[in-house]
Amino acid sequence: MGRPQEADGEAEGLFGVAELVAASAPAGAREGRAFRDGAEAARLLRVAEIHAEPGAAGSWRGRQIIARFPGARLVETGSHWRIPHLHGNEGNVEHWVRVKRETLVLGERSSLTVRPNGRSADWIAPGLSNGCAMACAYCYVPRRKGFANPITVFTNVERVLAAIGRHIAATGPKTEPNQCDERAWVYDVGENGDCAVDDLISDNTADLVRAFRRWPTAKASFATKFVNPDLLRLDPRGRTRIRFSLMPPDDSRLLDIRTSPVPARLEAAGDFLDAGYEVHFNLSPVVVRPGWRNAWGELLRMMDDVLPRRVKEQAAAEIIMLTHNEDLHGVNLGWHPRAEDVLWQPDLQQPKRSQNGALNVRYRTPVKHEAVESLTGMIAERTPWLRVRYAF
Repeated sequence: MGRPQEADGEAEGLFGVAELVAASAPAGAREGRAFRDGAEAARLLRVAEIHAEPGAAGSWRGRQIIARFPGARLVETGSHWRIPHLHGNEGNVEHWVRVKRETLVLGERSSLTVRPNGRSADWIAPGLSNGCAMACAYCYVPRRKGFANPITVFTNVERVLAAIGRHIAATGPKTEPNQCDERAWVYDVGENGDCAVDDLISDNTADLVRAFRRWPTAKASFATKFVNPDLLRLDPRGRTRIRFSLMPPDDSRLLDIRTSPVPARLEAAGDFLDAGYEVHFNLSPVVVRPGWRNAWGELLRMMDDVLPRRVKEQAAAEIIMLTHNEDLHGVNLGWHPRAEDVLWQPDLQQPKRSQNGALNVRYRTPVKHEAVESLTGMIAERTPWLRVRYAF
């Protein structure tokens, strides 16, 4: 493949970005039998069509990805945001899952802004993907992409890593602990995708994990609903926090389409801790429906029974109540109407207009307050070792 392209000459020498990416193994060339080359990964992603911006297709990372899916039809596109038969095509609703399984988009990320957060992380880093091969019925990302939400992979990985590195250097060490972390600045690197799934496609996630190994004042963080054993090979050395998203198994079977089963996520926690990750949990989203308290109580009991002591001693959790969206409600009615029986509950929800003009719905304030109080009370009683970092 040769050396990757230069990242505008910015910060490579200081942060080792170019050397880091150049050292990445070509896609599919990992030692032994990689999980992403097996049958389970193929069921999730069987790419038949790749839409690529010219710059992305010609980049070092883009060529890796295209070579990984040699049978896929390559289609040039001017913009990863504007692909007419994907975005804004209402007919795609009935093919919601097939598009996720068979379509991939390659683009170059233009915005390299690092944004403040303060909840899940101190900062939201510019991510290396947008969209997901999984099909969670409540996901907020499709609201921005019309009637299809395949994975868009950003191939200008060096520029993204250089931007993060510059921000880390400019920010300096964390001098006061906060609920995100006591010592390190935490950067969420997977706001609009799932880094564990992205690793089935390219080495972008591996490059992120390796980069944060070199930044002693910072820590990467991403949430996932997918157990990818290949991530155990990356040696994060405590500089990456993986947050396994959890909900009661019955809710997950209805709403977390194409994800790893909740028991599998719990069973993987010890392996990821032993591999050098920090392991936290997202209790998310909390869906208020008949019997929800009993269901969450059973999940907490399962966590207490399954998780080893070494995981419990370092664990923390976030509680995130469901936020839904009017447009997504309409999309779901076209491909998964059963999900809307529990997600769309006007008697319990109130509208909230988002900054981009979309109409979101959240639980009414008394409903949300009571639910948070009830769940935190159950945690205190059944999993007292689980520190709740915040509830939203």
